Amino acid sequence: MIDYIRGKVTELTPAFMIIENEGIGYFLSISLTTYTRLEGRSEFKILVHEVIREDSHQLFGFADKEERDIFRQLISVTGVGANTARMMLSSLSPGEIEKAILGSDVITLKSIKGIGLKTAQRIIVDLKDKLGKQPAASEIFAFTDNTKHEEALSALVMLGFSKSAVLKVLDRITREDKNLTVEDLIKKALKSL
Repeated sequence: MIDYIRGKVTELTPAFMIIENEGIGYFLSISLTTYTRLEGRSEFKILVHEVIREDSHQLFGFADKEERDIFRQLISVTGVGANTARMMLSSLSPGEIEKAILGSDVITLKSIKGIGLKTAQRIIVDLKDKLGKQPAASEIFAFTDNTKHEEALSALVMLGFSKSAVLKVLDRITREDKNLTVEDLIKKALKSL
């Protein structure tokens, strides 16, 4: 699975970009939000989400992690495909989408082309709790070494533990001892989960 591509931006339009890396040009569908961030840049590190189907292999590009995270949340909702999620991110910023979902703002979501009343309601119902459980930025950055925290979180979630449970345990462990290695964090968390 491709996480990101760093390379030379050879073509950029409001709907797609081509980024060249080691002589290979990758075609990525992008949102207007990403397009705005890339304008005037000749090189970039673009975050990627792959959609692999029987009849196609698509790459979607994102300028930052926040946008990719919201995209992934949106496509987890029944009836919201990758192109619909991209359209949503072209119409509203990731922060505006999150605010609309958390505030149950059906009207804002319905204003996006291709999103009807039922889809807007389904997005709110499916994602309100998931987005509401994410820690505030101030909580995340309270740690001296956020990279260790993120690596441990990623490893434990990949082992099958729920993200919210892992976050609580890691936050507690990190407050007690900020000098633990990633391995120590994971070992201590496994004892508590």
